[in-house]
Amino acid sequence: MTKEAVRMDLEIHGGVLVFTRTRTPVKNLFDYLETGKTLDQFLVDFPAVGRSEAVNVLKMARAPPNVSATPA
Repeated sequence: MTKEAVRMDLEIHGGVLVFTRTRTPVKNLFDYLETGKTLDQFLVDFPAVGRSEAVNVLKMARAPPNVSATPA
């Protein structure tokens, strides 16, 4: 799983997080899933997004943040 599945570019949708090599906002995937649609439905409607990229984004969303903090 890598962060290369997504990118931010001010020239694309004003810097909204999108799937790499596409103009598809990552939020669209979560919107689909929140309304009960499946990953397969999302991939049909957004063919520029590959399954592996979508799965990587879902894995990144579930992973705990990599934060190193020192207890106060």
